[in-house]
Amino acid sequence: MISVSGLRKVFNAGTASEKVATSGIDLRVTAGEFVAVIGGNGAGKSTFLNLLGGAVIPDGGQISIDDIDVTFQPEYRRAAFISRVFQDPMIGTAPSLTIEDNLTLALMRGNGRGLRPAHSALRRDAFRAALARLGLGLESRLDVLAGDLSGGQRQALALVMATLCPPKLLLLDEHTAALDPRTSQLVMDATVMLVRTGRLTTLMVTHNMQHALDYATRIIMMDAGRVVASIEADEIRGLKPADLVARFHIQDDRIVLSQAGV
Repeated sequence: MISVSGLRKVFNAGTASEKVATSGIDLRVTAGEFVAVIGGNGAGKSTFLNLLGGAVIPDGGQISIDDIDVTFQPEYRRAAFISRVFQDPMIGTAPSLTIEDNLTLALMRGNGRGLRPAHSALRRDAFRAALARLGLGLESRLDVLAGDLSGGQRQALALVMATLCPPKLLLLDEHTAALDPRTSQLVMDATVMLVRTGRLTTLMVTHNMQHALDYATRIIMMDAGRVVASIEADEIRGLKPADLVARFHIQDDRIVLSQAGV
C-alpha cells in the first residue's frame, strides 16, 4: 500500500519565481495497482514522482509505503524498494558497462555493494531468461556495451533493471515519450508484461491517452499540483482518448490521443 497525504512542495518559496509544484496531494494506491497519471503541462506530475522517489524532499505532508514513513528518506535509501524508469533512454543505464554489468548493478541495487560478487553461470542464465521475455534478442548480447544499443533497446534494458528485484513501487516517468511510435509500443508491451508478471505496484506518468486507457487499472488526473479526479477500472473501459482530453480540459501540445488516430 502506498499512502500519500497532504504532500506539498514549493520551489523558490518567498521569491518572485515561487512555484507551487504540489499543493496537498492525497492518494492511496493498493498493492498491484497500475495507475496512470495524466494532466497538462505544469500539473505537477513529474514533481510528484520525484517526491515519491526521494529526488525531491517535500515541504509538508507524508509518504508511507507498507505503513513505513519514508517522507524524508534520501533517494539512495529508497532505491532498495523503489525503481524508476525515466523519459530519456540514456539515463537508466551505464553506457560504458556491458548489459551483464548493468543487470548485476541492478541486482545489487540498494545493498551497498559493488560488483564484488563475480558473474556466475547461474546469474547469467537468470539474466538471459529475464531479457528473453522482451523478444528483442538481448539475451544473446550480454557482453555488448549498453552504449551500443538503440534508444528503445536501452529503455527495455532499463525496464528489466528496474524490475529484476521486484520493487515495492515502480515509477515510470513518460518512459516511452522519447521513442518513435513503433519502438514506444514495443517498450510499452514489455512494460505491461513485466508489471503483470511481477504484480508490481506502478505509477506511470504519460501524455499518451491511449496507453492510459489500454493498460492502467486506474487513471488519476492532476491539475495545479493536486489530484483532481480518479477514474476506476469499470469507467475506463467505456472511454476513448478524446473523452479524457475533453472531460478534463487538458491543453498540452504533448498530449497523444493514440498511435493511429482517436
